[in-house]
Amino acid sequence: MENSHNKNLSLLLLATLFISTSGVLGKYIALPSEVIILCRASFASVFMYLFCRFKKVNLKIKSRKDFFSFTISGFFMGAHWVTYFIALKLSNVALGMLSLYTFPVITAFLEPFFSKQKLNPIHIFFAILVLIGVYILVPDFSLNNDQLKGILFGILSAFCYALRNLTLKKHIKNYNGSALMLHQMVIVSVLLSPVLFLSDFSNFESQLPFLVLIALLTTAIGHTMMVNSLKHFSISTASIISSVQPIFGIIIAFVFVNEIPSINTFIGGGLILLTVVLESIRIRK
Repeated sequence: MENSHNKNLSLLLLATLFISTSGVLGKYIALPSEVIILCRASFASVFMYLFCRFKKVNLKIKSRKDFFSFTISGFFMGAHWVTYFIALKLSNVALGMLSLYTFPVITAFLEPFFSKQKLNPIHIFFAILVLIGVYILVPDFSLNNDQLKGILFGILSAFCYALRNLTLKKHIKNYNGSALMLHQMVIVSVLLSPVLFLSDFSNFESQLPFLVLIALLTTAIGHTMMVNSLKHFSISTASIISSVQPIFGIIIAFVFVNEIPSINTFIGGGLILLTVVLESIRIRK
């Protein structure tokens, strides 16, 4: 039993590590953000379709209402990815990933609009901690500062991600996780298809290996492993463990591209991650 638990925990950590590669890949693939996301979603659609066929996963959408809901959540997923990659390119891996991790508190504030749940006063305290953390992260409150722009795009990405999760939440019990991810990848690909005619693909061939890597390792394998881990861990436990994603991302950026975060990044990021851990522990209790 203990060996099984350790194996499942190791797989969850490995999934978190794989997803964390999005930071470095998103910043350093030499293509516009919208092109990266189109390629990521399109390639991931192929990989996940083959996986679902191999596993004989039911891909049928049960109603028009569900299709509409999937389309809305797919839009938010695409917006989340595009704004996140813009944040990475404007700032750095550490600031981009840490600003994205404001999404748990944003989710807590938005959830009352999607359910009968009332706003908990503790979330106001967490929001204040997050705002302090963001304040410490920002080096200069000027719209001419690319790092501030990056952080703002990161927070916008977190807002879109929270809306995506809240929109998709009601379907988790009725659909296979891999099928949900596949539908989202197809929708993101369709919504971003105009990018084929509007954006610069001049570096496509040289960047193709990295695009395949982010689609296969980060998206198809990483996210599928994360979904499968929920069979063995509660969402709260998975959330606590996934909060190490920015830490993994910072380490990967340091090892591969020698990106060294400032002391303000550690302090501000620590406050943001602290709210994630505290909220996850509170829910679990």
